Amino acid sequence: MRKWMIALILLFSLAVLMTACGSSPAAVAGRERVKVERIVDGDTLEVTMKGKKEKVRLIGVDTPETKKPNTPIMFYGKEASDFTKKRLENKTVELEFDVEKMDRYDRLLAYVWIGEELFNSTLVKEGYARIATFPPNVKYVDTFKQDQETARSKKKGLWKDYEKAFDTKK
Repeated sequence: MRKWMIALILLFSLAVLMTACGSSPAAVAGRERVKVERIVDGDTLEVTMKGKKEKVRLIGVDTPETKKPNTPIMFYGKEASDFTKKRLENKTVELEFDVEKMDRYDRLLAYVWIGEELFNSTLVKEGYARIATFPPNVKYVDTFKQDQETARSKKKGLWKDYEKAFDTKK
């Protein structure tokens, strides 16, 4: 009788473990799990969050323009948009918010996490974006500064021709 009881407990424990492993993991504390529906451009996307479509502007980064009215497509803008699309479109990611959650255009302001990768940082590190700091949303500004210096020193991406990527003659 005792062997049957132990076997039953082990079988039940195994079933519980298998069920837990098969379910999708919960979002990391402080992050919101969302599905990326569409990429607007390199630093803006549309997601479904809690059953509602939302526009999201990535915090701390600025990619060259591709969709701004009365503005030509800037150098490395298409590459930045394509990179974001390849990495995020139709994927489940996590959004992390900072102090201010919305901008003046009613877009969510967020850091995007793909597992343990901070995608905002990847954009800067790979030369698809420059840093753009708008206090009080500055949680990762030191990381972004370091990433930008690395990309700039290696002349990666937009740093091949920064003048063309961003209109600096204003």
